[in-house]
Amino acid sequence: MKISNGVKSLIKKIIPDFLLGSYHYLLSWIGAFLYGFPSKKLTVIGVTGTSGKSTVVELCANIFQEALRQTQGKQFKAASMSSIKFKIGDKEWENELKMTMPGRMKIQRFLRQTVKADCKYAVLEVTSEGIKQYRHKFIDFDVAVFTNLSPEHIESHGSFEKYQAAKAKLFQQVKKIHIINIDDKNAEYFLKYPAEKKIKYGINDSGILPKDLKLLGKFNLYNAIAATKIAMSQGVPLEICKRALEKIKGIPGRMEIIIREPFTVVVDYAHTPEALEQVYKTLSDRRMICVIGSCGGGRDKWKRPVLGKIASEYCQEVIVTNEDPYDEDPKQILSMIKSGISNSKFLISNFYEILDRKKAIKKAIQLARPEDVIIITGKGSEPWMCVKGGKKIPWDDRKIVLDFLKK
Repeated sequence: MKISNGVKSLIKKIIPDFLLGSYHYLLSWIGAFLYGFPSKKLTVIGVTGTSGKSTVVELCANIFQEALRQTQGKQFKAASMSSIKFKIGDKEWENELKMTMPGRMKIQRFLRQTVKADCKYAVLEVTSEGIKQYRHKFIDFDVAVFTNLSPEHIESHGSFEKYQAAKAKLFQQVKKIHIINIDDKNAEYFLKYPAEKKIKYGINDSGILPKDLKLLGKFNLYNAIAATKIAMSQGVPLEICKRALEKIKGIPGRMEIIIREPFTVVVDYAHTPEALEQVYKTLSDRRMICVIGSCGGGRDKWKRPVLGKIASEYCQEVIVTNEDPYDEDPKQILSMIKSGISNSKFLISNFYEILDRKKAIKKAIQLARPEDVIIITGKGSEPWMCVKGGKKIPWDDRKIVLDFLKK
C-alpha cells in the first residue's frame, strides 16, 4: 500500500494539528497489520542518538555478517536500515529516500522482507522525527541503544527537552535490553527507564576493540564499542567482533577518505556543532581547508552561525556553500553561517562564499597544498541535493571530488 505525497499533503491540510498524531499512529498500525506484524518474528535493535547512529548500525551489521560466516549457520543472519543503506542478508542497496527513518509502510515492508529472507535480526536507525510521527510504533524492539545527545531539530520539537523526551520514548517502549553510552552527559536521563538488562559503555571499554581499527576519530571508538556491545548482547563472541571491525576500512560518507595524495580529501556527514567540532579535532594536526554549508527548510537556524564559528576556529581556509536549501533562500543560509565567521578572529582573506557547491569543492582543491586536508561536511554519502519546489538533484560529494581530480 503506497500513499502518494499529494494525498499526504492533502491530509495534513485538512486534518487539525491535534488529530495528526492520531493519523500517524493509525498509519503505523495499518502498516504493521498489512504486513503481518513482522517484527514479532525478529529480534529488533533500535539505535538512537544525535550522532553515530548510522555508523553503529553499519558496524553492527558487519559484525553479524562476520558471525554468520564464522558459525556457518543462520542464527546471526541480519538485516539493517540506516541513512546510508538498506541491507537484508547479502543483498544491499543505497538509501535514496533522503530519509533516515522511512515511512511506516516502507519500514514494515522491509521487516516483512527480512522475515522472508530468514533473518533473525533487524538493526534499525531510529530518529526523533520518526518517533514524533509514531514510525517506531508496532515494531517490537528488543534492544534500545543510546549513542549521545546534543541540540538538533529544536524548531521541530520545540525545545531540547522535548527532543530528548522524543528519543526516550524508544527506551520507554523497550523492556528487554538497554545499551547506553554513560560518558554522555545525558546518560542518566536514559538510564532511569526500566529494562531487564542494562549495558553501559564508555571510552574505558576501548580495550575490547582491535588494535588496528581503521576508523578515524575518538567518536568512532564510541561507535565501534557500541556495535560490539550490541553484538555481544546477542551472543556474538568478542573475537568475532574484533575480526569484523578490523576488516572495515571505512563507512560511506562518514570520515570517508576519498584520496590521500598529494593531499587528503575527507567527506563527512557532520551537520551539528558537536559533530563538526569532533571531525575538525580529529584532523587538526594538518592545515585544513573546510567546505561547509547548512540545511534549509527552516531546520535548526540557530546552529548556522555556530557552525561558521567552529569552522573559523579550526580551519585555515573556509569555503561556505550550498547544502540542501529546500525552499529557503540559499544566500540567506550562507549569510547566517558567515555571521559566525565574521564575529571571530578569523582572517577574512581566507574566507570564500561560493553558492555553487561544485565550484566550492573545485576551489578547495585549487587551494590545497601537499600534506593539506580538505574536509567537506554536511552531506556525506547522500545521493541528492534538495532544492526549491520539492526537487531533488542527483548528488555525490565524493564523485565530484574524483571527477575534478581526473580533469
